[in-house]
Amino acid sequence: MIRAAVLAMALAAPAAAGTLEGRLVTFTVMTWDDPATPYLEARGRTVQVSEGVEFGLEPEGLTGGLDVVPVTVDIGPTRVELTYPKGFGTFYDATFNGYVLKFEADCALFDSFRIDPEFTTMQVTDADVFTDKGALYINVAARGYGPEQRLALDLQVADCPLS
Repeated sequence: MIRAAVLAMALAAPAAAGTLEGRLVTFTVMTWDDPATPYLEARGRTVQVSEGVEFGLEPEGLTGGLDVVPVTVDIGPTRVELTYPKGFGTFYDATFNGYVLKFEADCALFDSFRIDPEFTTMQVTDADVFTDKGALYINVAARGYGPEQRLALDLQVADCPLS
């Protein structure tokens, strides 16, 4: 009888949240006022999310007077952290100037996100982050960057099968 009650409680419990671990993700930097005609679209890089830093971008050379700002991107099971290990400056001001993390998924991967205020020093708001078709967009236009600036997003990842 106790076994049946424990089993019933286990079946009634909500399923564990999804994870980004093991997923393929393509990371790129984009700048646009109109997404159909970007000023800059950096070379995308694709990796499988695992322990450690997934991306360490360096400048790629000027395109239309713009270049990639050095950034380190660490993706955890339900978290994305961005840090700026070198250089200081301000990101170019455009409608969108930031990062696109496109996860390979056949379903809506993100239920929600939250900026971690204890980790984050960059002046971003919820309006600067959005998702679309398995991609996470982070707009840092006109924000300062440098070794003191960092951003962390905690994600509610859907229980979406690996593609």
